[in-house]
Amino acid sequence: MAEIQRRPGRGPMAPPGRGLPPPPAARPPPRPEPVDREKTCPLLLRVFTKVGGHHTDEDFAVRGKEPKDEVQIYTWMDATLRELTDLVKEVAPEARRRDAMLSFAFVYPDKRGRFVVREVGRTFSYPNARRPDSGSKALGDLSFQIGDYLDVAITLPQ
Repeated sequence: MAEIQRRPGRGPMAPPGRGLPPPPAARPPPRPEPVDREKTCPLLLRVFTKVGGHHTDEDFAVRGKEPKDEVQIYTWMDATLRELTDLVKEVAPEARRRDAMLSFAFVYPDKRGRFVVREVGRTFSYPNARRPDSGSKALGDLSFQIGDYLDVAITLPQ
């Protein structure tokens, strides 16, 4: 049992070997709980794909006149970019190419109501150890909020 030492004029010192815990900034952020997909209702994710680059914020400026290349996916907040890559590959033939890269961006309104397109990660159509990507990141890890759109740019090397 550790002995508590007394300091003159002060309270007891902490037992040896026990210091203060590290400051909160030194700890990694807590990982969100995994979703029980059998019991949790999925969310509707509106996904817009484009070959060559992302859509611009002006493409989303008028409600009801979003880009035509939309795919609607029912998914959960713990869906990873790798899962979404595989779903995009089912509907976009360009994404199935071995050398295709997919760039993911969230599209959401800013404080003034104008849409912002913010890139959040990249994946390769066929990943390997030499080409690490952000496929393991989940929507919830990337600060996705229900109601945001997902814009996927499919790029192919020249």
